[in-house]
Amino acid sequence: MTDSPIPALQLPLEQVAEEERAAALGALLFVASDPVPVAVLAQHIGCTPAEARAALEELAARLDAVGLMVQWCGEDQVQVVSSPRYARQVQRFLGLERTVRLSQAALETLAIVAYRQPITRGEIDTIRGVDSSGVLQTLLARGLIEPVGRLTAPGNPIQYGTTTEFLRFFGLGSLDELPPPPGGLPGPEDEG
Repeated sequence: MTDSPIPALQLPLEQVAEEERAAALGALLFVASDPVPVAVLAQHIGCTPAEARAALEELAARLDAVGLMVQWCGEDQVQVVSSPRYARQVQRFLGLERTVRLSQAALETLAIVAYRQPITRGEIDTIRGVDSSGVLQTLLARGLIEPVGRLTAPGNPIQYGTTTEFLRFFGLGSLDELPPPPGGLPGPEDEG
């Protein structure tokens, strides 16, 4: 018996016609439990990632009519989710009442992370003017932020960023849908 890996299945098994790509992607995303990289979707329907992105745009337009949307997770992963327009109805249907409330400090810290990510606790503390360690622990526990790396600096502090759960919680398709930063909170491009 050898420890060699099993050869990967050669995909695609068949190429999906261009006019069927959006529907095929919808079917794949419907059964996926987690966000799926665009390159993987492209491979499964026999097209390039650029062609898959075009088909995803078409799918997004179609899904809007049925209360669903394509949610981008980072630059290259997608999933199908229910539209935030119908969140109240979906929550009621599932028996979920939104009991999660965030404190003012948590919302403030979350806004800083969202607009300045990746960001360290020290940088957050400097912006807020107070210790944010407790608030960060709450946001980590609720899955709204996550460690995304370490800063190459003395102590190698942890850098934080938002999660897919953050997008779901606020009904966003991607971070590009965030409104412009509020006054007093410069974006990372404003640093010099």
